[in-house]
Amino acid sequence: MLRRLVARAFWSLSRWRLSTSPAPDRPTILIGAPHTSNWDFAFMLGIAWRLGVDVRWLGKKSLFRGWRGPIMRALGGIPVDRSDPSRVVGEVVQRVRAGEVFGLVVTPDGTRSGHTHWKSGFYRIARETGMPVTLGYVDRTTMTTGLGPTFELTGDVAKDMDRIRDFYAYKSGVRPEHRVEPRLRDETGTG
Repeated sequence: MLRRLVARAFWSLSRWRLSTSPAPDRPTILIGAPHTSNWDFAFMLGIAWRLGVDVRWLGKKSLFRGWRGPIMRALGGIPVDRSDPSRVVGEVVQRVRAGEVFGLVVTPDGTRSGHTHWKSGFYRIARETGMPVTLGYVDRTTMTTGLGPTFELTGDVAKDMDRIRDFYAYKSGVRPEHRVEPRLRDETGTG
């Protein structure tokens, strides 16, 4: 209840507008893109809390050090050791198979420049858990943010990524100069 009140206040005070499809009705991988700014975190919480979606999100383990750790975990954070990214996929799959129900927010592109491709963890997690993907977005050109369609990945990586590219084609992110085209390194496999 408190989270929904905070979200209502956020959206009523924000210059940005929430323009969204309905929240998914089952556990899903929520893609947050284009991920071009740390402000995306506030938008993600605002969307999730307004729509009543229980979310988890992956963050670098340095965010969970010291006094920030309990706060980040309370906000749904799961620490990631970037030196062993494959372990993250296994851990998330284990949580889902153990019966945890949540929307997993994944930002496959990054806030820093120099990225040329998306990371494929979201794809592997969705395929291994059978979870659909929901396309979340931030678009500075229209000052809107929200959730787009939810759909099952087919296993045809190129076809699935074409569908994702079509959705994000005109979404700019908060800082358009950091936008990364939705493309996996190897679209003939799983990235």
